[in-house]
Amino acid sequence: MFVDLVNLKIKSGKGGDGMIAFRREKYVPKGGPSGGDGGRGGHIIFEGDEGLSTLLDFRYNKILQATEGENGMTKRMHGKTGEDLILRVPVGTTIYNHKNDKVLADILEHGQRVTILEGGRGGRGNVQFTTSRNTAPEIAEKGEPGKELDIRIELKLLADVGLVGMPSVGKSTLISVISKSRPKIADYHFTTLSPNLGVVGVNDGRSFVCADLPGLIEGASLGQGLGLQFLRHIERTRVILHVIDMSAYEGRDPFDDYNVIQNELASYKFNLTNRPQIIVANKMDLPTAKEHLESFKERYQGESLIIPISAATNDNIQFLLQKTADLLDQTSAFDLYQEEDFIDTVNYTFEDPGEDFTITLGDDNVYELQGERLKRLFEMTDFSTDQSIKRFARQLRSMGVDDALRKKGVQNGDTVRLFGFEFEFVD
Repeated sequence: MFVDLVNLKIKSGKGGDGMIAFRREKYVPKGGPSGGDGGRGGHIIFEGDEGLSTLLDFRYNKILQATEGENGMTKRMHGKTGEDLILRVPVGTTIYNHKNDKVLADILEHGQRVTILEGGRGGRGNVQFTTSRNTAPEIAEKGEPGKELDIRIELKLLADVGLVGMPSVGKSTLISVISKSRPKIADYHFTTLSPNLGVVGVNDGRSFVCADLPGLIEGASLGQGLGLQFLRHIERTRVILHVIDMSAYEGRDPFDDYNVIQNELASYKFNLTNRPQIIVANKMDLPTAKEHLESFKERYQGESLIIPISAATNDNIQFLLQKTADLLDQTSAFDLYQEEDFIDTVNYTFEDPGEDFTITLGDDNVYELQGERLKRLFEMTDFSTDQSIKRFARQLRSMGVDDALRKKGVQNGDTVRLFGFEFEFVD
C-alpha cells in the first residue's frame, strides 16, 4: 500500500531523576553525598532511507515515544541515557509542525538525520549541590519532562520528470514503455491510484527518474479527484511532460484539456507552470490525431516544445527521451522552501517559550501562575524534602515572581495556585 501522508504525535523521553544518597562505608567517617545524576531522555530523530518508498510503517502508530533516562544511583553513578527513537523515512520526506504548518525538516539524502525533539535533561543528584556552606545537601532534581509535538509527514517523490495530464491520456502506458515500471493499465479513468516511479535510459547513455502521476481533472488544486493527494509529488520534479490525448478519443478537445491542466498547475503552490515543459501529443496512431494536432498548434501560444508520439507503437519515443534529457541538463533543482518556511534554525526548537511566567486571577479569586520556564522548574523540583522546597522558593524569588504577585495585590496569607498545587503566600 502506498501511503504518502500521515499525522503523528511524537514524544521525547523524560530525563531520569537525580538521587539523594550519602556514602556510608566502614572506616569512612562523614562520607558525604554520593547521589548520581539521572540520564538524559531519548531524542526523536528522523533518518532518510533510500530503501523505503512509503510511509506505511507510520499509518498504524499514531503516538511514538522515545525511552526515558534512568534515575541516578548511589556512589555517584549516573543513570543510563534513554535510547533515541530513530524513525526511518523515504528520501523526499518533509516534516511539518501540524500546529503552525512550519517546516521542521526536509530530508533529501540517504542517511540524513534530523533531531526533531530533544530528550529531557537528567536531574542532578545531591553531589551537584554540595557547597562549603552545605556539605550534606538533601537536594536532587527530578528529570526534565520530554517534549511533545503533533507533526505531519508528507512524502514528495524524488523524480526528475513528472508525467501530468487528464485521465486516460496514456501516461501509464508511456512510463511502461520508457522504463521497467509496470503500472496498472486499463480503459477507465483513474486506473492509476498511486504514483509510479521508473528509471529511464536514453540511447546516448543518459538516464533520469520519471514519475507517472494519477490523472488530474478540473479542480484538482482544490482537492477534486485525486489532485491534492498527488500534486505534491510533482513539486520536486525539474521537468514536466504534459501528456495529451491528441486523438480526442473521449470527445474532449485536446486544447481545452491542456488549459485545464495548466490552470490546475498554476493554482497549486510552488509556481509549477514555471517549470520547463514538453507537450507530449500522444496517441498519434489513431485516426483524426494529426488533424487535432494541427488545430492545437494553431491555437497554442506558448513556447514549450510539442512532440508527437504513440506510446502504443513506440513511435518517436527516443526523440522524446533525448529532448527530455537535454532539458534536464539545462535545468537545476528548484528550491521548494524559503528560509521563513522553516520554524527555526535549530530544528528541535519547535515553539517560542514566551514569557517566564504569567499571573491570572481565577474564577475562585485565587491567583494562578503559568509559564513554560516556571513549569519546567516546577516539574524538576522534588517537593519531598525541605531543602528542595526552599530552593524552589529562592528560584521563584530570583525570577521576580514574588514582586510580580505583590504588584497584582496578593497579600500575606493569600493562596496562590501553581499547576494544580496551592501555596500560601508568605511576605
